[in-house]
Amino acid sequence: MLPCFTQDIPPPIPTTPSSSPSPWHLQLSHTMHTHTHTMHTHTHTHIQLTFSHIQVHVHDPDTHPLITHRLLPSLCSRGLMGNLLKVLACTELEHGPIVFLDFEHAQPTEAETAVWNQVSAVLEEAHGILAELQSYNGAGQEIREAIQNPGDLALQEKAWNAVCPLVAKLKRFYEFSLRLENALRSLLEALTSPPYAPMQHLEREQALAKQFAEILHFTLSFDELKMTNPAIQNDFSYYRRTISRNRLNNQQLEAENEVNNEMANRMSLFYAEATPMLKTLSNATTKFVSENKTLPIEDTTDCLSTMACVCRVMLETPEYRCRFTNTDTMLFCMRVMVGVIILYDHVHPVGAFAKTSKIDMKGCIKVLKEQPSNSVEGLLNALRYTTRHLNDDSTSKQIRALLQ
Repeated sequence: MLPCFTQDIPPPIPTTPSSSPSPWHLQLSHTMHTHTHTMHTHTHTHIQLTFSHIQVHVHDPDTHPLITHRLLPSLCSRGLMGNLLKVLACTELEHGPIVFLDFEHAQPTEAETAVWNQVSAVLEEAHGILAELQSYNGAGQEIREAIQNPGDLALQEKAWNAVCPLVAKLKRFYEFSLRLENALRSLLEALTSPPYAPMQHLEREQALAKQFAEILHFTLSFDELKMTNPAIQNDFSYYRRTISRNRLNNQQLEAENEVNNEMANRMSLFYAEATPMLKTLSNATTKFVSENKTLPIEDTTDCLSTMACVCRVMLETPEYRCRFTNTDTMLFCMRVMVGVIILYDHVHPVGAFAKTSKIDMKGCIKVLKEQPSNSVEGLLNALRYTTRHLNDDSTSKQIRALLQ
């Protein structure tokens, strides 16, 4: 039996005279009942609300009112939100949180507008970046011909003229990653700022949560396309070799003015990563935590784990899935879930796969594996190959087996 906590709240303005002088008390008690079967353990949490002589048992939604997220603001105003969130945490409720993130229609409130406008200006470019990357064919043929015929100046010039506009495009992708990093920082500041808890932020700032999700969706989409296109690194390698050769011959080409040696070095490090955008966001999140000494690391990791939990519940709950009006929202939600898991794993000291993790990794992997393999294989690979702690000793063997 877990301990109960009781907190006095001021009585509401009565609409009818009350014959009872007793103060109102909100008592939250939850009783854990564990039933062990051959292969499964089920945990049921019961939340009991007692108002003076009135008892509402929330665990029976068919016969009694259900506590929903719409009641939370009024409870928060009476100083009870902290205790409620302890009861409504993902690790304590069998079905996870009860906040539905409207990834399709969320609009900014007045308080969100300043950050929303800043991030929106960056995200407006995201679709164009993905479209350019998807149509990136590379200059493989021209490069091969130039390498096979080193004495043919016409072929050398043809290859160079083919590569230069592609490198300019790669530079735009890289520069966009820097703007995306700044946008992520602004969102992290907004979604982790005190005094609100992560669930409260997601409830109050749905438009910013949606933008955070859009950044993660773009990131995983970009990296999936990049990983399947070897022409990107081949083109850039040829560009750098040509620049180096010409520098040795005391020649400087006009294209070098746009992508100088310093920029080329930074771009080289960026594109050397298997998942460059995700690496950028991971570094940005880690830097955000390290630079904000007064902000506990748990504020950031709890924001990420809560979002992962909300996405998982939305994906596995038919009542939530039926509210998606766009067929692409399912994939969007899965990408977001995987993205926050990876960020959590990079930022949290023991990662997302440890037994003490606040993310239900078994549940998240199960949700992914229930989808068609061709739509989620890239996401499963992201969990396999871009996380930091999957192979740690603290990782459950069962989780490793699920990802095989």
